[in-house]
Amino acid sequence: MATCTSVQAITQQQALAMAQGETDDRIAAINAAVTHPDSRTQTVLQALSEERLKIANGTRVLIATGEDLTDAATGDKVAPLTDGVEDVMLNNRLRAELDGAIAALKLASSDKQERLAAARALLDAGVDESRAAMLEHAIATEKDDAVKEALQLTHAAALAASTDTTKRLQAARLLGESHSPETRLLLNQRLAEEQDPAVQAALRHSLSQVESTLAWGERIGAVFTGISLASILLLVALGLAITYGLMGVINMAHGELMMIGAYATYLVQVAFRQWLPPTWFGAYLVVAVPAAFLASALVGALLERTVLRWLYGRPLETLLATWGLSLVLMQAVRSLFGAQNVAVESPGWLGGSLKLLPGLALPTNRLVIIVFAVAVLGGMALLIARTRLGLFVRAVTQNRPIASCMGVPTARIDTYAFALGSGLAGLAGCALSQVGNVGPDLGQSYIVDAFMVVVLGGVGQLAGTVLAALGLGLANKALEGVVGAVLAKIAVLVFIIVFIQKRPQGLFAVRTR
Repeated sequence: MATCTSVQAITQQQALAMAQGETDDRIAAINAAVTHPDSRTQTVLQALSEERLKIANGTRVLIATGEDLTDAATGDKVAPLTDGVEDVMLNNRLRAELDGAIAALKLASSDKQERLAAARALLDAGVDESRAAMLEHAIATEKDDAVKEALQLTHAAALAASTDTTKRLQAARLLGESHSPETRLLLNQRLAEEQDPAVQAALRHSLSQVESTLAWGERIGAVFTGISLASILLLVALGLAITYGLMGVINMAHGELMMIGAYATYLVQVAFRQWLPPTWFGAYLVVAVPAAFLASALVGALLERTVLRWLYGRPLETLLATWGLSLVLMQAVRSLFGAQNVAVESPGWLGGSLKLLPGLALPTNRLVIIVFAVAVLGGMALLIARTRLGLFVRAVTQNRPIASCMGVPTARIDTYAFALGSGLAGLAGCALSQVGNVGPDLGQSYIVDAFMVVVLGGVGQLAGTVLAALGLGLANKALEGVVGAVLAKIAVLVFIIVFIQKRPQGLFAVRTR
């Protein structure tokens, strides 16, 4: 509700002036009421906007709420009337003026979101110079930066509609400082209507400034989108790079291992919602990360010990076997959870965005996924380079027979490595659950891209996987802006085919003696 600035209640004469008469007179009465609002002004204006005002015997304005009638000036309940009651009519011009008047009253609200919506509603309603003083007062008292920015844009729009050339020049300068997409639209509108050459030149200069800032924002946004896609591709492909590089297994069930991680995240969310206090819900993702890793790792280890260990050295047979396993896993999920997608709600701290430039806001969930992908990559690099398991994995990857002769338990390393790769797929599923749908077909959307990243980067090479994911992510988003999503995907695929023809080992080849 708006804060009152006057203790004097609205009178029946003021209410009648807003409810009947010529349109210009009614608009003048509405603007006068907004200039000196009281505790009943917003109620009366809202009722007028909703066509709930009645005129009794031409002398009294009433507000209808269902079957009840109340006095517009006092708010007292009135007995139902049968004669002499007329409906108050509105035209489009009055409706637009009422929208602006109601929004103006809400500028004094204690709710930040309501003030922000009111400032934008005034701009959309086509604010004029009559609101300039009120907007200046609201700007002077506003503490929130987002609301103040919206108010300043609305104030500049009000001055831009002035008949005074000096004020229009001031408006052109103020609009040039705004740098928002709404400002570009407003400048183009004013430029089409402006007749004064000096004001036209000022508007063109401001438009050039705004377009330059927005262009930088669009470029940075495109790069961020590419990096965001690259981080997801990296998470998806990391596990595949280990299993494919170490054992030569063409794992078509890798996407379904991601799906298991996503469903593990969903189950943790359900557990937090049902068994823990609501205040703890935001922490469910912290528990879901290790849960997703362990769930997918255990399933991966089970698949390796029961099926894949008998197929090493026969890549085509591993392809067929893992494709069959992917169908089994999808059907198992459909039987347990249903064929429809399940709802995974992001914690509150993943909502919102980080505003870098006007018109450029980076989603928090995407930023967190990028940081998460970098952390997972760092952990993998440390594990491969600094641990005994990593040493054995590198030895088996480079020369399995010699590693076996040196006492490396290759069969056990295969199980550990496949479980590790499967666990990384589970982490990818956990991350994807925060930005997309979680359903039985989740993995099918990423398996081809994951193989492209692994093959392009070089089998079993973390550095190549990183560079390939980054390159494919940026290339996809850059081409999408030019040729569209489908043609961009085709172009990237053609590039990979040509590249592999020239360099079959990928960006980085495995070093052997």
